[in-house]
Formats: sequence, C-alpha cells, structure tokens
Amino acid sequence: MKKQNLIFVLTGALLFLTVNLLTAADKKKNQPAPPAPAATLFNVLDFGAKGDGKTLDSPSINKAIEEAAIKGGGTVYFPAGTYLSVSIRLKSNISLYIDQGATILAASASDGYKYDPPEPNVWGDSLQYQDFGHSHWHNSLIWGENLQNISILGPGIIFGKGLVRGTNNTPEGSGNKAIALKWCRNVIIRDVSILMGGWFGILATGVDNLTLDNLKIDTNRDGMDIDCCINVRVSNCFVNSPQDDGICLKSCYGLGVARATENVTITNCQVSGYEAGSLLDGTYKRDEKRAAGGGPTGRIKFGTESNGGFKNITISNCVFDFCRGLALESVDGALLEDITITNITMRDIVNAPIFLRLGERMRGPKEAAVGEIRRVMISNITVYNADLKNGVIICGDPGHDIKDIRLSNIRIYYKGGGTAEQAAREVPGFEKEYPEPYRFGILPSYGFFVRHVDGIRFDNVEVSFKENDLRPAFFLDDVKNAEFIFVKAQKSEGVPFMSVKNVTNLSFFRSLDIIDRKIEKADNEKM
Repeated sequence: MKKQNLIFVLTGALLFLTVNLLTAADKKKNQPAPPAPAATLFNVLDFGAKGDGKTLDSPSINKAIEEAAIKGGGTVYFPAGTYLSVSIRLKSNISLYIDQGATILAASASDGYKYDPPEPNVWGDSLQYQDFGHSHWHNSLIWGENLQNISILGPGIIFGKGLVRGTNNTPEGSGNKAIALKWCRNVIIRDVSILMGGWFGILATGVDNLTLDNLKIDTNRDGMDIDCCINVRVSNCFVNSPQDDGICLKSCYGLGVARATENVTITNCQVSGYEAGSLLDGTYKRDEKRAAGGGPTGRIKFGTESNGGFKNITISNCVFDFCRGLALESVDGALLEDITITNITMRDIVNAPIFLRLGERMRGPKEAAVGEIRRVMISNITVYNADLKNGVIICGDPGHDIKDIRLSNIRIYYKGGGTAEQAAREVPGFEKEYPEPYRFGILPSYGFFVRHVDGIRFDNVEVSFKENDLRPAFFLDDVKNAEFIFVKAQKSEGVPFMSVKNVTNLSFFRSLDIIDRKIEKADNEKM
C-alpha cells in the first residue's frame, strides 16, 4: 500500500511539472521577440574610408565617430589598410580599434593637408610658463577634450609620418602630436604601436583614471608625457626615444592651474635610446657618435615642467638601455614627495644614473615659492657601464635642502677614467638653469655627488669602475644627517673614499674601510 501511494504521488508531480512547462513554452511562443541590440561596431569602410594610403580618410573616420556617439557609443573599427588622416576628433564612450595590419598614417601639411588649428589657450599669460606643445591639443592626429570613457586599442600602428617635432619653421596647418588628451577621464590606450609620434607620441594633460598598457612607442621626441594627471597606470610598455624623454611625468601650468600628477604606477616597462624606428623593426641600431657627444635621451623623468608637483608615485621592474638615467626634478615650485622606485636595471647609461634636482628656475606665477623634494626611496638598482662624467647627482638649492632620501641595495659599475684635476674641480650651482646633469660638467667624484641635502641614508650601496679613476667615490657638500651602512667603493691607490665640505652629523657603520663612528662636524676633509 505504501509503495502504491508513493507511485501515485510521483506520477501526479510529474504530470503537474509537464503541464506547467508546456504552458510556459506556449506563453513564450506567443510573446513578441526582444528588439535587436543597436549596432556597436562602426567599420570606417562603411562610412567611406578607403584605407589605400592615398585618399584622405579622416572625414570618413570622424563621420563614423560622430555616428557612434549619436547612438550612445561603440567601437570605431579600422580593418587592415592604411588610413591617411589629419585630425581625428574623439567623442565620449568611443573606442578606436586598430586591427592587425591597419595603420593610421599622419598626412603632411607640406602636401597641402591641414590639421585642426591649435586652439587658443584661455589662460593667456600662462603660455610663458611652458612650451607651445604643452599649451595646445587640437593640432594633433588624434585628440579629445572634456571626454569620458574613451579607448584606443588594437595591435595596429599609428604612424606620425607627417607630424612635426616642434613649432619653428613649420608649415601652416601642421600637426605635432600623435595622441593628445585634455581634461578627460576613464581612458585606456592599449596594445597599439606608435611610430614617429611628433613632439609627443602621447600627451595626456589633466587626464584622470588613465591606463597605458602594452604600448610600443618608437619616436623622435617624447614618447609619453603624463601631465597633471591623477590615478595613472603605465605597464608593459616599450618606449624608444633617442632625441627626447621616454616616459615623462610633468605638472605644467598649461591648464591655468598648478595641478599635481599623483597616484601613478609605472611597472614592467623598458626605455631606450636606439635610433628612431629601430625598436619596431627589430634592428636596435645605436649611434655611438651621439653617445660620445652627449648621448641619446630615452629615460624616465619627472619634470622639467614642475608647477603642480608629483605625489604618491611608484616605479618598479623597469629596464633602461643605451639612454640617460632616472631623473626627478622640481625647479618651478613643485612639491615632489612620497616616491618609491625599485627593481631597476640600467645598461650603457650616458649620463647620471640617478638625478635628483631641486632648483629655482621658477617658470610659473611670480607668487610661487621654491619647491621641495622629500621622502624618496630608491632600492634594488643595478647599473652597468655608466658614463664617467656624471655619477649619481642629488642636488638641492642653497637654503632649500632635499630631504629624507633612502638609497638601498644599489650596484653601479662606472666606466671610470677620471683625473686628479677633475677631483679638485669646483662645481657651480646652476640653480636657476634648465636642470640637466651635463650642466654640472665632469664631477669631482665618480660615484655620488650630494649637495644641499638634509637626511640621506646609503644602505648596502656599492660603486666601482672599469678604468682606473683618480676621483673619490663620494662628494658631500652642505649635507646634514647622512648615514653610510654597509657601503663599499672601489678606489685607486692614494685616493680617498670620500670628500666632504660643511657636513654635520655624518655616521658610518661597517662601510668604506672606515671605522664605525659618528662625526658631528666636518668642514673640509678627505676620508
């Protein structure tokens, strides 16, 4: 009886479930179909672009962008082909996707093509505070202003062949930037290659929530300038720029306000100074004459435009090859603070491997005060074959010390070759000059030149040279509270490890073959 009741219950449940499923299917069958989704892919060929490298395609490209914007956004798609263009005007909620085999080719004003004119800078007098290139954005191959949610993606190429490098003696209607963005947010630029990007491969000014990832930039001036930006992630990028800076953080006055560049990470990147174009074609050519005459640039740098400041920035896991070294500069009133730099390798460096410079060029509003550099930590650095002229330079301003610097786990191998005459050289201050290591000339020390600094610690730092050098490893001038812990330095016979002037509170612990001690005051000594 129990078994029969169970069978009866299960049969009833199955019948009930079947009826309900059939009813639901019937209702669904009688309902109208959902509307088809609006198109989100806008192929530029459908808007009249030819992609033949001869027809000017930017009007068709802009038409596709405008249509996508009208429909709420989407992807403007570039299939394989060469798209001759002047100014391409981005819109909010738009992605440009440059496919494999696709090239956006910058037309030349010398051939009669015209880019959008440089817009007036409403701040007027602020033009005296930064270069022309930092004051205008519209005269570019791809530009956007006051936008949100935009991206430039894909494995294709942006070739700035027709872009100019500056403003002097250039044809009317010229463009001078590959990508220029002003007052934008939520921006992604990923996977594309930029060849010959003009004055700037990428100029981002006042751009927040910016991601630059897996880019290959091979150019004849700056690779990327990140200017007055907040919340920036730069990762997995190759930047080759022999004639200017590679990855450059700035905080200029082009927006009419001193806005800091802050909350930035730069990681897993490579910068270099090979001949322009030889990164992308895989030849990695080097101009050794250029190296002998001052060298290529191609570095990671903060400045020189430095009105707004630099805060809360980390740089990690980066490679420098055949270029200048790392530069952190505040010369226009900027506060540069809370910087961490770690896991860097450098090879064939043509000037100072590390350059920290606080100066008073003061290209900005008259009321601005001299800036500050403080709380900088640099660790796990290996440098091979650094130039003999400039060791590491950490140089403040008289009355304005660089403060709280930590250097740890650093190995630097210099070329060497310095002379006794160079060891006796007096180095001018150059506080009001454009900040570059070459201005200091050949330094009186081969390893570290430290001046106007309050609070610096060397921990597990080692310097050496390949060719005999008659200069001491360290030169300290107007330095307070310096600590040397487990520091080693190669030295030539009869040459002191260190030369100091006007130094207070100097301490050693198991360093430099100097007995552990603390020196309250040293006016002019060799150690």
